Amino acid sequence: MSITADSPAGSPVDRPGFVDVHAHFVTDSYVRRARAAGHEFPDGVPAWPTWSAPAHLELMDRSGIATAVLSVSSPGVHFGDAAAARHLAREVNEDGAAIVAGHPGRFGLFASLPLPEVDGALAEIAYAFDTLGADGVVLETNTHGVYLGDPRLEPVFAELDRRSAVVFLHPTSPVCWEQSALGRPRPMVEFVFDTARTVTDLLLAGTLARYPRMKVIVPHCGGALPVLADRINGFMRLFMPAGQESPDAVAQLRGLHYDLAGPAFPRQVPALLGLADPQRLLYGSDYCWTPAPAAEAHAASFDTAPAPVDGATWRSLTTANAHALLPRLAR
Repeated sequence: MSITADSPAGSPVDRPGFVDVHAHFVTDSYVRRARAAGHEFPDGVPAWPTWSAPAHLELMDRSGIATAVLSVSSPGVHFGDAAAARHLAREVNEDGAAIVAGHPGRFGLFASLPLPEVDGALAEIAYAFDTLGADGVVLETNTHGVYLGDPRLEPVFAELDRRSAVVFLHPTSPVCWEQSALGRPRPMVEFVFDTARTVTDLLLAGTLARYPRMKVIVPHCGGALPVLADRINGFMRLFMPAGQESPDAVAQLRGLHYDLAGPAFPRQVPALLGLADPQRLLYGSDYCWTPAPAAEAHAASFDTAPAPVDGATWRSLTTANAHALLPRLAR
């Protein structure tokens, strides 16, 4: 899809519409269940957002977004009861698939999984891909303190690798947030570090090396990873068991994909480009958790930022990258 001078986004020339890989939806049922489980102020945020497909489409049209891939954000679907988590994952995935079907070409879906319950997650992977036609899965950075490098999750990553699945990571609160968040909303600082924490766990556990066919998207410009990458690499080399070849953490991090949701310019993107190739970068809005005015301003910043590579704009680059990663959305 192209945005033209007559479109709500307004442009003097044709330009490709963004593919938004970091976009969220909430339903009334989901919010009720989360509140009943104690998430009245999710991750310390003062209120739950509201979401509707018409409002999201209006935001997309104003911002020049062709397609948004929907996912459930933190706190995810597992509130302590495994059976309830399986039920809620199935519910939100079916709701998301219905939204996609009702608006052809405008939405995609990253399906939720009821981790850390492995059997339920495997069943939902099969249902999400084979029945619902999901574009990938969303994994919270931890679930009740179980991070993604945990050996109990090995069968889940083996199956995602077998399917060459797109795996979108999303941060959530660490279990120690009462002490570490300084009384502030956790998305401000804790999300950035929990992203780095779970990716580091995947590196140290060897998960990324064992399952290279997975296509992992790291959110929010990589969180703290761009400034920690060399430190992580050095420690991995220092503490490898004797006789075991030391992995190259930086090379593995370069093989991941990164969305640019949250504050991207002027500082975060240059830091990320020191780690990731431009062909690995993707647009993200973080709507509806980011309010519409801020999401619009974020989209506009990509059209005024210096070009990332010769002959490309941020819009054309990230859209081409998304179409290569998610070819169904290019049709």
